[in-house]
Amino acid sequence: MYARTLNIELPPGQSAFLWGPRKTGKSTLLRRRFPLSARFDLLDTRLMLEFTRAPWTLPERVRALAPAQRKLPILIDEVQKVPAILDEVHRLIEDDGLGFVLCGSSARKLKRGRANLLGGRAWRFALHPLTWPEVPGFDLLRALNNGLIPSHYDSASPRRTLAGYVDDHLREEVFEEGLTRNAPAFARFFEALAFSHGELVNYSNVARDCGVSSKTVKEYFQILVDTLIGVMVEPFSRRRSRAIITKAPKFYLFDVGVAGHVTGRRIERAAGPDFGRALEHFVLMEILAYRSYREHDFRVRFWRTKSGLECDFVLGREGGVAIEVKGGANPGSRELRGLRAFVDEHGPRRAIVVCNGSAPRRTADGIWILPWERFLERLWGDGIVE
Repeated sequence: MYARTLNIELPPGQSAFLWGPRKTGKSTLLRRRFPLSARFDLLDTRLMLEFTRAPWTLPERVRALAPAQRKLPILIDEVQKVPAILDEVHRLIEDDGLGFVLCGSSARKLKRGRANLLGGRAWRFALHPLTWPEVPGFDLLRALNNGLIPSHYDSASPRRTLAGYVDDHLREEVFEEGLTRNAPAFARFFEALAFSHGELVNYSNVARDCGVSSKTVKEYFQILVDTLIGVMVEPFSRRRSRAIITKAPKFYLFDVGVAGHVTGRRIERAAGPDFGRALEHFVLMEILAYRSYREHDFRVRFWRTKSGLECDFVLGREGGVAIEVKGGANPGSRELRGLRAFVDEHGPRRAIVVCNGSAPRRTADGIWILPWERFLERLWGDGIVE
């Protein structure tokens, strides 16, 4: 049991959606936050089939609750399994003034089916995998190998756990929800992610590997984004330049352990290229979770020149914070070339190198070199993005 950072505070009668990948702890969070609320779990096959055949029975069940329970938010788990139920929820909000928390792993099926998303009547929350401040005695290598889905981080058999999760949850979720009909092509696409993760996405190359069109590959990537399985990081460009990559995004899976399984990575020690790539991914996930939980709206992008100079993450519309992640303990001048090039061109307020060192230091030209723990202390302490 972990104390989660996400705080769902709702005024009386206010409804909300809670989205997040499977097994991140949404149901557990809601049970702990609203222990006295009535709950309808659509993973219960019998209940799901009842509401599929007759969604109008939801109001009958809700109106039969005790008055004290109707004053509390009513919880509906896996709401995307019965899209028609949202019309009944809408009616109960309007006619009875009730509040709901609607929980699910993806809104894509609802959107594609033109389901009723309550027209702005529900706030939106997202639950991410565990973050550094949520885990007492945080173990970096365990996190990078097992991932930060709660049951995976604690697993005594992380490889089997991750294999089951990827095969049984992620791939099957896409097929079960009817998001693609070409199962063999999508399976090949998922295998191709091993070569695309954390790199510039070349749709043509992936399409050639999968035997489908580039347009189909773009749709597959969008499915992963819409189902919260991955995120696209777009390139930063404040002005047109032939020297800067401005179109190709990077793709990252939502969890560093899941990415490790898909790419066949196993990190034995805190050194080497695989450790550096995993640390970069982990830092990105912390930044995205921080942005979500603190309700910030800054953009997260990367910067790369066609000659290969790169800054891993650029935060803010104008690029006010530039972050480079290195797996070594003491990054030297050669490893700072990309960040310095970005600083020279765009002059960010802060330039930071996140590394695996033991003590913070600052270079003569003002670049902070921070051990990853010190960086995360400052991030979650609101000291990186203001």
